[in-house]
Amino acid sequence: MRRLFKLFIVSALVFGPSLHSAQAETLAMPQKAQTNAESYSIDLPGRGMTMAEVEKRFGPPGKKMGEVGTPPITRWIYEDFIVYFEYQYVIHAVATPPAP
Repeated sequence: MRRLFKLFIVSALVFGPSLHSAQAETLAMPQKAQTNAESYSIDLPGRGMTMAEVEKRFGPPGKKMGEVGTPPITRWIYEDFIVYFEYQYVIHAVATPPAP
C-alpha cells in the first residue's frame, strides 16, 4: 500500500502540471510603417583601417577626442557615426541614432 501511495505522489508531481491547459493573453502590437532599409544603411569604417585611411575615405571628423588609457584609445566623432582607434587602427565603429 505504501509503495502504491509513493507511486501516486510521484505520478501526480510529474504529470499533474501537464494536465492543466496553458492560458495566455494575446497582445496586439501596432505595426510600424514599412521603411526602405537602404535609407537607413550607413557605411562605417572597418576594423583594422588606419586613421589615414579613415580620413581619406570619410573626410575629417567633426571632432577628434584625445587619447585615453593604455593602450591609447582615440575617438573620432563624425555626424553619423563614431570611430574608436587603438593606436592608429580602427577597433570599433558605431552609428549614432538620428536626431528625433
